[in-house]
Amino acid sequence: MAKIAIVTGASRGIGRVIAKRLAKDGFSVVVNYAGSESKAQEVVSEIVAEGGTAVALQADISKPEDVQNLFAATKKQYGQIDVVVNNAGIMELSPIAKGDLELFDKTIQTNLRGTFLVFSQAAQYIAEGGRIIAFSSSVLLKSFPTYGAYIAAKAGVEGLIHVLANELAGRNITVNGVAPGPTGTELFLNGKSEEDIARLRNLSPLQRLGEPQDISNVVSFLAGPDGGWVNSQILKVNGGFAY
Repeated sequence: MAKIAIVTGASRGIGRVIAKRLAKDGFSVVVNYAGSESKAQEVVSEIVAEGGTAVALQADISKPEDVQNLFAATKKQYGQIDVVVNNAGIMELSPIAKGDLELFDKTIQTNLRGTFLVFSQAAQYIAEGGRIIAFSSSVLLKSFPTYGAYIAAKAGVEGLIHVLANELAGRNITVNGVAPGPTGTELFLNGKSEEDIARLRNLSPLQRLGEPQDISNVVSFLAGPDGGWVNSQILKVNGGFAY
């Protein structure tokens, strides 16, 4: 029987590519989305057209009842959960001095609280030998201006990864993080000038932005048979942007 993977935020960007990659790897994939059902159904259709199995399920990961329903519905439909990839997140930027508490709270709500809620359900539902993968960011190592709320949330995510890995001792479950550098997605490119993008591109010795496939390759490794001895780690997938 195929293993089952939940990918949050899978209707676009990196999450979309991860969902398709895991389906290609043989997983039945739950394509989670918060708002765009049509985009999520596009991903499902693409997976099915390539011979895979997928279903779209709505859940806002910042809402406890949504996350509970996501896991319960997956377990009911497939009978088990083997891999959880918490990719959903937002990136809204503002200088700390501006004191934009609404932006700060929204960022923490989705990126950190959302990870906590997904981790809580994953710890209860995931099968023995399962894999839990969350998303941090290589920008933690740069501390760029205006990234305060985003970095604060992702630093918290890294802390949760290490704690949950220890809490799941004895169940042969790994908990890891992936920390992309600048990656050419709508989320990353939104609001940035050509000069900003060129500057960030050249911060990597490879002198390019990452592609979603670069990230999905690493998720595939962590979720697959060769990733079983990697645990409580943050894999920096950034082309040398930061280390």
